[in-house]
Amino acid sequence: MSSIIQLKEPAAPTRAAPNLHAFLELAFRPLYLAGTAWALIAIGIWVWAPQVLTGPLRGIAWHAHEMLWGFIATIAVAFLMTAGANWTGINPLKGRALGVACMLWLAARIGFLAGSDAMFWVGVAAELGFFLLAAVAMMGSVYRAKNARNYAVPWLLVALGAADGLYLFAAHDGDYALLMQRFNVGLLAMALIALLIARRVIPFFAMRAVAGLQIPMQTRIGQVQLAACGVAAACLLAGQKLPAAVALGLTGALSLLQVLRWKPWAVRGNPLLWILYAGYAGLGIGLLTAACAAAGASLPPALPVHMIAMAGFSVLIIGM
Repeated sequence: MSSIIQLKEPAAPTRAAPNLHAFLELAFRPLYLAGTAWALIAIGIWVWAPQVLTGPLRGIAWHAHEMLWGFIATIAVAFLMTAGANWTGINPLKGRALGVACMLWLAARIGFLAGSDAMFWVGVAAELGFFLLAAVAMMGSVYRAKNARNYAVPWLLVALGAADGLYLFAAHDGDYALLMQRFNVGLLAMALIALLIARRVIPFFAMRAVAGLQIPMQTRIGQVQLAACGVAAACLLAGQKLPAAVALGLTGALSLLQVLRWKPWAVRGNPLLWILYAGYAGLGIGLLTAACAAAGASLPPALPVHMIAMAGFSVLIIGM
């Protein structure tokens, strides 16, 4: 033989180096990691080291704030920024702007934990800047694309940030009753966002995952549900508990009705789907629990909040 065939082992595939540009291309990448990691850290501080919470935002006020705005609302912002790119074809928040948002978020967490009055106000400025940047970015995306279906979404982010600011000012003044009122308004602003988004994506995912499954859009029920949730938030802000209870009850009842009309038995074999159903039902049950509390029922004070946040928001976050 004049030549010998030479066999070469295939070269080992090279792993791409970490790329900050790619990491900041979509909001869910940094903000999902930041929000969920902070939830674990914040719970650890609350359970094992509450004595370090000595600033203007102290004790249970810090815990409630960080779970709602530092964790759940952060995930909501990340989801909306990422979904907004699909809705409009325009990425609302990426690159340097997303990097700035992450820095503002981090500065807020440090400011509220630091303990001094000056750092508290640094945290307030950073926190409100984070929500303002998110709202403006979403406005730019949906209005440039003339995506009328989502014109309300940026204003829900404005409402979430406004409730946050009102809560922080009440915390600084030490007015506990006002603090809880404004926390509940923030909780319902977050509920509005969760109800709106889940009502769109759950049927969408279910019909594409289960062959032959048809789910009605329930547009009218959804509109009444969202309006009732908004009325409940306004009533709580005005101190009108009984009308708030009625509106909360209607919102929760319509949530459970929607779950039934989404044919939950058809998705029972698919955990990626039924966990979303479970989270949406948990949110509905939590809203009904809040309605009972607003109507004067004797319930543990933290029960409605934890039902909405843990059985509702947190399960939906895991599912998403």
